[in-house]
Amino acid sequence: MMRSVGTLTRADLAETINRKMGLSRAESLDLVEAILAHMCGSMSDGENVKISGFGSFVLRDKKERIGRNPKTGVEVPITPRRVITFRASQLLKDRIAKG
Repeated sequence: MMRSVGTLTRADLAETINRKMGLSRAESLDLVEAILAHMCGSMSDGENVKISGFGSFVLRDKKERIGRNPKTGVEVPITPRRVITFRASQLLKDRIAKG
């Protein structure tokens, strides 16, 4: 049976850094923000982000295509866009499977 769990937040990550590394709460939060900003900046520049043992954030360009309004059935063009997908590493998949 799957158990319901909460959500890990930036504050939770900062709290862990604070406890394990002894940085102040403010320094810990700054570190989390800096890491996330670097990841976002890299993806904005078109780079994928790979974190060994965790997974990869992969950018993919989708071409323009025709979609359909599910209520009316009217066909509409869907504009081209870049999307981000997350691919979990095998290590992460194995850990999650063990629960």
